[in-house]
Amino acid sequence: MKKKVGLYFGTYNPIHIGHMAIANHMAEHSDLDEVWLVITPHNPFKKKSSLLDNHHRYQMVYEATKDYQKLKPSNIEFKLPQPNYTIDTLVYIQEKYPDFEFCLIMGEDNLNSFHKWKNYEVILENYHIYVYPRISDQAVNNQLINHHHIHQIDAPIMQISSTFIRKSIAEKKNIRPLLPESVWKYVDEMNFYKK
Repeated sequence: MKKKVGLYFGTYNPIHIGHMAIANHMAEHSDLDEVWLVITPHNPFKKKSSLLDNHHRYQMVYEATKDYQKLKPSNIEFKLPQPNYTIDTLVYIQEKYPDFEFCLIMGEDNLNSFHKWKNYEVILENYHIYVYPRISDQAVNNQLINHHHIHQIDAPIMQISSTFIRKSIAEKKNIRPLLPESVWKYVDEMNFYKK
């Protein structure tokens, strides 16, 4: 039987306890064997200017996940053409690891804009998608939510954003409880987000 791996994409700028709670919940409370936290070099929907260098974000994800057997950092997208599109990453990763079954992990809010993704129909037809709840004003797209490849996972709702963390650090606020301890140390030692 193939190992089932959930791919949890993000810029992780920085990774925080919300990301960790969701990734761990997916690894422990679904049929996934592992969750790979895939660091995105450049999301087509985000401005690149606020991103830390790839290797720093990879290091933070590594620090956050190193004590979790089922969670792995992944820099697979670093080697792919920019900007990254999920379908291209899925095709590449499936060729590279043919013995694994890959699934997508996404928030409910992403499901609402999923129809705008490149080749979303191909993704939906060929990959299972694990959806965790997000607080949102928008109703969830019923057509998608009832698709046989969409699985709603009752994960904890985490209202923490990397944007809030970066802004708080710049304002000299103590956000230490919102980051894994090793990540907080790395961010502090490197003086990230302070200006």
